[in-house]
Amino acid sequence: MFDGIALRRFDFRRAICICVVCFGKFLSRNFGVSKFLCKFAAVKKVLYIHGFASAGSTGSATQMRNHLYPKGVQVVSPDVPVDPIEAITFLKELVANEQPDLIVATSMGALYGEQLRGVKRILVNPSFHMARLLTFRGLGKREFRNKRQDGATEFKVDKAMIQAFQQVEKESFKGIDANEKALVWGLFGTQDKLVNCQSDFLKHYGKEQMRLFEGEHFLNDKVLSKVVMPLVEASLEIQNK
Repeated sequence: MFDGIALRRFDFRRAICICVVCFGKFLSRNFGVSKFLCKFAAVKKVLYIHGFASAGSTGSATQMRNHLYPKGVQVVSPDVPVDPIEAITFLKELVANEQPDLIVATSMGALYGEQLRGVKRILVNPSFHMARLLTFRGLGKREFRNKRQDGATEFKVDKAMIQAFQQVEKESFKGIDANEKALVWGLFGTQDKLVNCQSDFLKHYGKEQMRLFEGEHFLNDKVLSKVVMPLVEASLEIQNK
């Protein structure tokens, strides 16, 4: 009777995820259902924050989305504003609106991610001192490594940007108590020759929340699948079958 029709388990999961999300949005828009109730009904959500000169279209976010979608997890990966003050403001508002279950942030993104209190966070090769790094590397134009939604292909690093990073960095590591420490994991590549902020993380979050992996600063498929994703799934309490 069903000859020629491929009824796969993956298709049912995908259809269910789409229906649940759409139904949650319908309730919210038409009947004023609270955000809490909608979140209860919706799938789990991960916010991915990219690094410097990158975009939400980065391959790491795409691979994470492809891996988690069949498991009922939505991955949100926006383009972060270039201006640091605009960026942290944008991300705080995004977290308030989207209410992610987990934040995964890399490099510069982890500078912002560390400050998004009250949410589980995985900080991969965090760059907590962007002002110092950019001062060392020099001013001038930079090209985006990934496609931006607004079509921008380059931006400028100037003194104003460095000063803005200095202002944002002043808010790092504030208000950290035992409960907050338990929410944050730091992952550090042993061959990272671009950034080394292990001592900063150790000082504020402790050795228990830190993991080392064999790899460089930028994520590759192997590190993402073997190091990052297992921790993501554990943080989201996903049970693999």
